[in-house]
Amino acid sequence: MPPVIHIDHLNFAYAETPVLTDIHLTIESNDFIGIIGPNGGGKTTLLKLLMGFLKPSSGKIEILGSPPQSSRHQIAYVPQTHRYDREFPISVLEVVLAGRLSRLPWYGKFSSADKEAAKEALNRVKLPNFHNKPFGTLSGGQAQRALIARALISDPQLLLLDEPTAHVDSQAEADIYDILDSLRQKMTILMVTHDLNTAIEQVRQVLLVQNTALLLKPEEVCEHFAMGLYHSPLIQLKREIQ
Repeated sequence: MPPVIHIDHLNFAYAETPVLTDIHLTIESNDFIGIIGPNGGGKTTLLKLLMGFLKPSSGKIEILGSPPQSSRHQIAYVPQTHRYDREFPISVLEVVLAGRLSRLPWYGKFSSADKEAAKEALNRVKLPNFHNKPFGTLSGGQAQRALIARALISDPQLLLLDEPTAHVDSQAEADIYDILDSLRQKMTILMVTHDLNTAIEQVRQVLLVQNTALLLKPEEVCEHFAMGLYHSPLIQLKREIQ
């Protein structure tokens, strides 16, 4: 079975500005990766490349042995709640069902099986009986869990999350990590985070993205990173050791 993610000699630039340079990366199934790095270091760009929304300037990306554009049905993405229009008049069930839009038949109506799958996804994220509530009335933590349910309804093998615990309280953060912990045996999870102190206790590996990408074990992560100091000497040292 091919790795979930395989990246070889990846380079990407916006116009003439390099963003990611000579990245080599292999991630196997059921891994839980925390992605860290400075603002502008390329974290969001890397996610877009994995989802096939951007194409490399050079090099290769494979998701489960195929190009990202051919593997999108195996990938689910969870944005931050503040990037999702919570003012739009839509129910929680309708938000979750949006995760199955690619399966919607030509006549444009979700089946009863789709609706049952959406309710089951809400149960998995500890939001039973929330399906008829307006999405905009949910708390930040509840909204984030609803977006995770939206991702789960597509039965992905690769789950990408963009700072899922940002702008939520400590109890909501704990609930989200409990959900992710329950999923880690079923899929590969990549999670962008700035909360390294908490995340490092949850993830199996840490991916530092700072123009290039470096995969670290949690115990290898310098304490400076937890303060947002993504200094280059450690990156260079790790390269020399490899």
